[in-house]
Amino acid sequence: MSIRRLPEHLVNRIAAGEVVERPASALKELVENAIDSGASRVAVRLAGGGIELIEVTDDGCGMDRAEMALALERHATSKLPEALWEHGAIEAVTTLGFRGEALPSIASVARLTIESRVRGGANDSGGWSRAVDNGALAGEGPAALPPGTRVRVEGLFEKVPARRKFLRSTRSEYAACLDVVKRLAMARADVGFSVEHDGRRVLSVQEGMSRPERVAALTDRELAGNSVGVDFEREGVVLGGVAGLPTFNRGVADHQYLFVNGRPVKDRLLNGAVRGAYAEMLARDRHPVVALFLDVPPDQVDVNVHPAKTEVRFRDPQLARGLIVSGLRRALDEAGHRSVQRADAAVMGLWQAEPLAPAPAPQANLWGETATLPRTSAVFDRRTSFIAPPQARAEPAAAPVPGVTSFPLGVARGQVAKTYIVAEAEDGLVLVDQHAAHERLVLERMRRAMSDGGVSSQALLLPEVVELDEPACDRLEARSAELAEFGLELERFGPRAMLVRATPAMLGGGDVSALVTDIADELAAFDEALSLKERLDHVAATMACHGSVRAGRVLSVAEMNALLREMEVTPHSGQCNHGRPTWVKLAHGDIERLFGRK
Repeated sequence: MSIRRLPEHLVNRIAAGEVVERPASALKELVENAIDSGASRVAVRLAGGGIELIEVTDDGCGMDRAEMALALERHATSKLPEALWEHGAIEAVTTLGFRGEALPSIASVARLTIESRVRGGANDSGGWSRAVDNGALAGEGPAALPPGTRVRVEGLFEKVPARRKFLRSTRSEYAACLDVVKRLAMARADVGFSVEHDGRRVLSVQEGMSRPERVAALTDRELAGNSVGVDFEREGVVLGGVAGLPTFNRGVADHQYLFVNGRPVKDRLLNGAVRGAYAEMLARDRHPVVALFLDVPPDQVDVNVHPAKTEVRFRDPQLARGLIVSGLRRALDEAGHRSVQRADAAVMGLWQAEPLAPAPAPQANLWGETATLPRTSAVFDRRTSFIAPPQARAEPAAAPVPGVTSFPLGVARGQVAKTYIVAEAEDGLVLVDQHAAHERLVLERMRRAMSDGGVSSQALLLPEVVELDEPACDRLEARSAELAEFGLELERFGPRAMLVRATPAMLGGGDVSALVTDIADELAAFDEALSLKERLDHVAATMACHGSVRAGRVLSVAEMNALLREMEVTPHSGQCNHGRPTWVKLAHGDIERLFGRK
């Protein structure tokens, strides 16, 4: 068979397959063109999930009759400056796409109508309209509209049944279209956006909003009060945005919005960096809510590796990943003991959602002494009990009750079900899960110890033999030197057993066999090429869980108050190592409403 040139209409349809996969793909190209035209307002109308109608109206610079005809030709653009055009430096393009690049592809598989009018100047000779029906010119003529551009796409894939039958339901296509507009609206807080579907207004955000306001408006209104700002820079790369508290999470990862140089992207490297930053702060099936904006020098990133420009390639991927992990963790460290207080049906949705104020530096402790509690204070001893000075144990029953005004988490008043600490704060009642809270505190102390050179170990009076299968023993033996830095000293004891000589001192006594078994399982879960230090959170969290105060243990008032004070100065103490909240608060007003007083 001889080689032949393909017909122009078939070439356009093949190109459409690369750019226009579904209505959301076409909508993305049209909205990006509207943004690049300098619009301050972009209005989107949809019908049938975008399958029947997509209409995008902007108040940008507009096009005249000649430019409109050129825009519908393949490989025509207004987005590459002449200086760059001559050198072919498309990597230096800072716009979202090439105006006219996708228009002929869309016009080849749908009925496309463009109406545009140039804004101001001598070129403003009124509006002009041009219609193309599945690749064939259907008509053109004058049009009445304000300065800007209006593009209508009707009957997408109507004459390409092989493509149309693979579209999803109207609801699914509509959801994809809405997600596209949300991401572009999030990237450009200086532009107003509105979306109407089947005659109903579903989204509207005004121009000129701040970035946190825009993110909260497009995701969840509660995010504004349950998030931290991200602002980090390294080697000329800037990271900004909003990161939700670990306890403000979702069951799916569709609330993670990532942008590179203003472009919405879905990149596995960046998604993996977000997961790494939230490691051991979330349960495995939960996902954080983040909107991160990465500004990279144009010569350090390639945005043209995908036809739809949803993927990018970094010249230094490790720099980008490290920047996100470090920036997110630094921002989350500043959250301290904040935790999201979600509504609960059991108490009629009355839990308080306001974050607490930071703990004051000088404060009176349980025994009437005034001291400054440092961030790295060690409250717990090796027996997983809380330090209680001798005078506290001999304290008479009539000792004065501590005040509640000095402590954000209040003072302990008792224990419920040998699991939950009940504390009275100035503005309400605080309930603390003692095991979850202590688990987080032990993990943070272990992290500090590792950063200071290693975790101290405590030798066992009688070494303990732990029986495992041979592959597990091989993994532990290969990492024995690194485990020793965590305070866990192991030796091989035959083909299917390990001898434990010492455990981390801060964990105290516990089930040594269960600890070693869990660590062996943890080692099997990640690549052998990674060191334990690179997976510090996973290994340390496993150890911390085994060294925590368990539910069902009776605590003294001194121990409960010591736990509360440590929580107030420990980063991330608002959630346990698995992402669950460690405390909740019931405000005074909520209690009064429960009893009908309000």
